[in-house]
Amino acid sequence: MTSGRGFDAVPPALRDAAAVAACFLVVVAAVWVLVHLFMKVASLVMAVISALLLTALVSPVAQRVRRLRAPAWVAALCGLLTVIVAAGGSVALVGNQVAAEWDELRRSLTHGMTRAKDQIVSALPITDRQLDGVIDEMLGALQRGSPDPVAGAGMATRVIAAVLLALFLLFFMLKDGRRMWEWVLHLVPERRRGRVDDAARAGWRALGQYVHGIILVALVDAVGIGLALVLIGVPFAVPLALLTFVAAFVPIIGAVVAGAAAVLIAFVSGGLTDALLVLAAVLAVQQAESHLLQPLIMGRTLHLHPVVVIVSVAAGTLAAGIAGAVVAVPLVAVVYRIARVLAEEAAAPEGDGP
Repeated sequence: MTSGRGFDAVPPALRDAAAVAACFLVVVAAVWVLVHLFMKVASLVMAVISALLLTALVSPVAQRVRRLRAPAWVAALCGLLTVIVAAGGSVALVGNQVAAEWDELRRSLTHGMTRAKDQIVSALPITDRQLDGVIDEMLGALQRGSPDPVAGAGMATRVIAAVLLALFLLFFMLKDGRRMWEWVLHLVPERRRGRVDDAARAGWRALGQYVHGIILVALVDAVGIGLALVLIGVPFAVPLALLTFVAAFVPIIGAVVAGAAAVLIAFVSGGLTDALLVLAAVLAVQQAESHLLQPLIMGRTLHLHPVVVIVSVAAGTLAAGIAGAVVAVPLVAVVYRIARVLAEEAAAPEGDGP
């Protein structure tokens, strides 16, 4: 009784604050546990997410093959081969151009580095010996910060295993994806199946819209910047165009990295004029993407505020590196779409529910 009277003596505002703090601590602890588990199985999670993205990308290929009355496994195999041929062809194309232009690029880089060094020495109060010392310190820091061969081999093994697992999952998602979802749906209570099914289908449509939209946007960016590099005469135009295509999958940050690489190659190979021309071309393409391609192709369904995009990319990078940065935005877009559908159905009158 005494303890009860003591509890009743606590001001209501303090009790409410304590309850809110306790709930907050519980949520933080749950998030910490989930993040810890995710880090333990990050490769598996990334393989599953990558397989879902690839399934959304090549499912139209499999569906067209199925319309020809081909077996499900043949349609799934066609979708899988589409991914393998596209990735392998891109790597082969880049490798051939790098091998063909390597000697020329090496001479251009040597000449460009000498020219840049002379410009720095003439513009800043620094001698050749001091500049060489700074360069040696930077190279030493990079060498000390690079991973050891054992860690690099372990990372390469995990990446290869994740890629193979993603391709394996891709085949079976294309072949048995509908039956997999029906099995998962039967685990949900019957009165909620309709709502869960509607939300999941909306999320899948959002994922498909995002993947096909970002592919088209990345292709336009790569073609535009690649043509500019060819016209200006910058070496490695095809690899830089492919880098632009891949970097487009990391919103905002990827465009900056790809553009900086193109400008740097143009500077060391052709000088300041070529670098400025490439910078102007990159800025023009990026402005066209932001104000024309993104609203036209992606639409308003997946429109996310830039702050949400930046935070999502940063969180994905911290959690799983480059792969996390790639999948962060589509994952947030899908979750946002599912949450909207569930909220709309929950707000609907009872008679309109499933």
